[in-house]
Formats: sequence, structure tokens, C-alpha cells
Amino acid sequence: MKISTRGRYSLRMMIDLAQHYGEGYIALKDISERQDISKKYLEQIIPFLNRSGLLLTNRGHMGGYQLAKDPDEITVNDILVSAEGSLAPVSCMENEPNLCDKCDFCLTLPIYTGLYHVVTDYLSGITLRDIITGHGAGGDYSI
Repeated sequence: MKISTRGRYSLRMMIDLAQHYGEGYIALKDISERQDISKKYLEQIIPFLNRSGLLLTNRGHMGGYQLAKDPDEITVNDILVSAEGSLAPVSCMENEPNLCDKCDFCLTLPIYTGLYHVVTDYLSGITLRDIITGHGAGGDYSI
């Protein structure tokens, strides 16, 4: 599994917003400068995070972005699934139920299913609060 630039930058943007949680709406320009990510790229990420209900948007003079939920309620899995669409290690697992005509006798599917559960369980166990406080998932993770 490989996390795309969109997934990595989405996570960085959300961590930045978690670090400034409770300060109101944060200008995209400020996030861009702090994270060294182009404002144009962040503008492309926002629709994915909005659709998933992770961001609140305010337009105008005092506009910007803030988390839609407390940092305790947003997991790394939520963010990456929003940005990537799916974290399934093989394409046949992206549909529920699995539509592959070979899935009933596929000898490799249990391997990929196990991998998927390990990854999603791990990422679901890390919240934005865990990241900004240095806790979570046994403290044994890196970004």
C-alpha cells in the first residue's frame, strides 16, 4: 500500500488544524505557509475532506477552515479514506460485497483481507489528538 501525496498532505493539513483547534477559522494561506504545501494543492484537497464531514468552511473576510469535530473524534483512517477513497490493498476488496467472480475460491484473498484489517485497525486507533500530544497506538507510530 502506498499513500499518495493527496493523502499525506490531507493528514498534514488536518494535523495543523488540530494544533489550532478552538482558535476559529484558519486561513488556508496560514496552513500553506506552516506546512510548506502550496495553497493551490490544499484547495484541491478540501473538497474530499468536506465531503467526508471532516472540515467546516467559512468564506469571506474572516473565512477559513476548522475541524468539523473534536480532534479526539477524527482518526488517521478517516482522513486517509477521505483522501484516498479506499485503503484496500487490492481492487477487488473495494466493493462490499466482493464482486470478483473468483473471491469464493481465491487463496490470496484472506491474506489481503488480513492486511486490510491490520492497517485499518491501526489507523483507526490514532486520532488527531493522539498525534498532537504524542500518544496513541502505543506511541509506536511515525508520520
